[in-house]
Amino acid sequence: MPPLLHSLLFFIFTFQFLLTCSTSRRILHNQATTHVHETSGFRVALKHVDSGKNLTKFERLQRGVKRANHRLARLNMMASLSVDSSTQVTSPVHAGNGEFLMNLAIGTPPETYSAIMDTGSDLIWTQCKPCTKCFDAPTPVFDPRKSSSFSKVPCANSLCKALPASDCASDGCEYLYSYGDYSSTQGVLATETFTFDDVAVPAVGFGCGEDNEGSGFNQGGGLVGLGRGPLSLVSQLKKSKFSYCLTSVNDDTSSQSATSTLVMGSLATVTNGSGTGSNLTLTTPLIKNPTHPSFYYLSLVGISVGNVDLPIEKSSFAIGSDGSGGMIIDSGTTITYLEQSAFDLVKKEFVGQMKLDVDGSDSTGLDLCFELPAGGGGGSGETVTVEVPKLVFHFEGASLDLPGENYMIGDAASGVVCLAMGGSSGISIFGNVQQQNMMVVHDLEKETLSFIPTKCDQL
Repeated sequence: MPPLLHSLLFFIFTFQFLLTCSTSRRILHNQATTHVHETSGFRVALKHVDSGKNLTKFERLQRGVKRANHRLARLNMMASLSVDSSTQVTSPVHAGNGEFLMNLAIGTPPETYSAIMDTGSDLIWTQCKPCTKCFDAPTPVFDPRKSSSFSKVPCANSLCKALPASDCASDGCEYLYSYGDYSSTQGVLATETFTFDDVAVPAVGFGCGEDNEGSGFNQGGGLVGLGRGPLSLVSQLKKSKFSYCLTSVNDDTSSQSATSTLVMGSLATVTNGSGTGSNLTLTTPLIKNPTHPSFYYLSLVGISVGNVDLPIEKSSFAIGSDGSGGMIIDSGTTITYLEQSAFDLVKKEFVGQMKLDVDGSDSTGLDLCFELPAGGGGGSGETVTVEVPKLVFHFEGASLDLPGENYMIGDAASGVVCLAMGGSSGISIFGNVQQQNMMVVHDLEKETLSFIPTKCDQL
């Protein structure tokens, strides 16, 4: 097989695709099982918001793209509000929503619920009684009166001062947290015991939401922010490392779906069971943007398609003096979005190197799709092999050569194979399809981010 191509092998069975990458791109997996100790951190299972819905991987991708387009619009709106100093905003706007749910428990005795994991925001919150307005969530509303460890946060507390919008009531700190889809949560800031897996963590600051409006959080009973700000779970736990490992879109299409993983603390340092993990680790600096301090920014310096280094302007992924632009890595956005002029170059190069006709039906929601060759559009037992150019993201200090399934998604029923990327008029985002089957390690002490190829469904 030519070194500058990946082979995508599509097995057509009941009108579904199973994509396999070439053996040279085989991903190693961690066969070691590590016991979680309270002192070293904990591990939490993650579930995709669309798992168990009997969707094909392509249907799940399409649903994710719709959410991702909305999230991108919210992020770009946040940037425009920051740039326009004349705009008066009573409460800063946050991206909101996400793609993965984590199970945890609150209170003493603990009450279990699921929450959205979001690396793009900070506040931890859940719906609380008495709830004047509540989202129609699948988990119960938390009742603080039934917990012996619930305590309201006084206004002088540093967590209260860290809120973007707060008010001081007679019995403590009140908050308002708004999201770009016009959803919001409002209530009292409190501390409570949170239990992750079997690890109980006392005095975690969180929003006890008594007035929750909008339609953006119906998947879970709240949100766990993993951003870089002082209100996030990462900051409050004072753990310098966390990581997540997201299963492939191919692995999570049934009710018996594979489970992704979030790891907090020193356990986030993962080596592969074969002992070769350190040789496969790619590490790049994390960059800070004072205008958007919660986000994890990366320094993307170039992109290669096949053997072509694209002539992308250096300014395309740079953070502007006003805080605009740049590239963030985000678990809550499905596909990767590139600054439009850069994406146009990627798109043009794929069109030139793919030996397939461009699909012009615009039926998938993705910007670039190709028609599968004859015999690839339905039927049972047929096999179609498609060669696609290699795609390499050149970050500072790390060139990430993506497996084929991390950027090309095929659908037999539609007879197309599509590039899982899009263009952006502002901020660029490295999405979760591109991150699948990698342990993504955030080291906040060293200010680095590492990619470790890992079979995430076997952790």
